[in-house]
Amino acid sequence: MSEPTTPRAAGRTTLVTGASSGIGEEFARRAAQRGHGLVLVARRAELLDDLAEDIRETYGTPVEVLPADLSTREGVAAVAERLSADGRGGAPPVDLLVNNAGRGDGGVFAEQDPEDIDHMIDVNVRAVLRLTRAVLPVQIARRAAGETARMGVINVSSLAGEPAANPGGAVYGGGKKFLTLWSESVAAEVRKKGVHVTVVLPGFVRTDMTRAVQERGLPEFAFVSKAQIVRDSLRAWSAGRSRVVPGAQYKTADGLLRVLPRSVVRALARRMA
Repeated sequence: MSEPTTPRAAGRTTLVTGASSGIGEEFARRAAQRGHGLVLVARRAELLDDLAEDIRETYGTPVEVLPADLSTREGVAAVAERLSADGRGGAPPVDLLVNNAGRGDGGVFAEQDPEDIDHMIDVNVRAVLRLTRAVLPVQIARRAAGETARMGVINVSSLAGEPAANPGGAVYGGGKKFLTLWSESVAAEVRKKGVHVTVVLPGFVRTDMTRAVQERGLPEFAFVSKAQIVRDSLRAWSAGRSRVVPGAQYKTADGLLRVLPRSVVRALARRMA
């Protein structure tokens, strides 16, 4: 049985990076269910084409496919160009950018491949900044011109950036901490201009990125479903909130990290290293 569709929201377009699977695919389907046209971005063109066809058939909404490797300048430039469209050149402007693409490699920093480190920073940090910088000026100008539709950005970060130390995940956690602080700062900058930026801090999710963690046999309560993450993210963004932590267990963990002395967290991290 197919999921119910909603009437197409006039002119509304959502661009999702990392859309070929996992959380990104879930964002794409939920946006389509809300009646948005889509621009799907990922490296794997074949998977994007299959997903686009399925979404068109299920929801009857227009879907653009934009294969791009966000670890490369060329890939980022292609997506940034699409995000710069203001509706006067044919392509509809993007109302919601979902920066979901990411890489989650871990390991002891001194033993990590330098190229892998660069690749992770390129995808998790540099691409997010560049794409957000491409779309925000267009959205701010549209708002100033009188458009009333909700516009903005959702950035998928991680709770892994919140502990005082993250041995085995120094680069990943450090990048996500930057992404969270930067997102909340930009949210404060653009709020009075009528544009909303929300950063999402998930815990463990069952995706290809967490396959190694899943194979270690973590209990079921350690995972939050993709559906809940996307639902909580869209609700937070619609409400104009700058930050959301999906899942009761991770809201509790986030609260503990805020109140525990950093020295205690660091001592625990040293024992776990």
